[in-house]
Amino acid sequence: MKSLTIALATAKEAIRQPAFFVMAAFAGGLLLVTIWVSYFTFGEDIKMYKDTGLTTISFFCMLLALLTASSTVADEIEGKTAITLLSKPINRRQFIFGKFLGIELGVLALYLLLGSLFAAGVFYKYEYDLRESAGGLAERAKQWEQVRQVLPGLVLGFMEVTVLTSISVAISTRLPMLANLVVCILIFFLGHLSPVLVEAANAENSQVNELVGFMAKLFGFVLPGLEFFNAGPSISTGAVIPWVDYVLPALGYCVMYSGAALLFAFLLFEDRDLA
Repeated sequence: MKSLTIALATAKEAIRQPAFFVMAAFAGGLLLVTIWVSYFTFGEDIKMYKDTGLTTISFFCMLLALLTASSTVADEIEGKTAITLLSKPINRRQFIFGKFLGIELGVLALYLLLGSLFAAGVFYKYEYDLRESAGGLAERAKQWEQVRQVLPGLVLGFMEVTVLTSISVAISTRLPMLANLVVCILIFFLGHLSPVLVEAANAENSQVNELVGFMAKLFGFVLPGLEFFNAGPSISTGAVIPWVDYVLPALGYCVMYSGAALLFAFLLFEDRDLA
């Protein structure tokens, strides 16, 4: 109950901050403008729109999560606000879990907003492309089919943001905003790149340097496998992501890694001097 109170207050703070409106306006503008952008894909522009749209939503929601984690955790610790809150009957684990849950609620609000706009864009763009290329009208059933195809990608994207949020909360217990942003963005890129490097290192007759191969395997073991949540390339080819066989195992991975990151946050914050 105490964590929920902290979560609701954090969520309100996340939604009211200027960064929320900036991210919503910028990402929403991109999702709208790219509907009419020509990708020169010979009538298959909607596939590129799906891929870029999913990436846009995930990236801007991730930025909001990182900024909110820094402002609501790191800044409160540095500004001595946290010690006032913890002087009440609230322990440090409740404080961290409440902050994480609140950030998740704030990011979820942005994700639902952008996701709804993106789904509407996919619905409209399918008919727009068909009208521009063949001069015909799309069937409503096929338009809704295009929207249903991107829903698993949206869910997987939110899982990716959840994992990065938990990592950012853990880092925020010790590091300020700038360092948190740099580390988390680095984890974002390495988390997507490490599976590719590991595959290249394990390939037969690979020319990859041994040190690069070792580092790739180390990153693949320690860092989250964010490429696991990247459904954009598959969806852009017309594939349907299965809910039971893929999305559900991804949810299990998300819960386990986020839980491990929060446990690490508890350990880092337990002996943090707040005075």
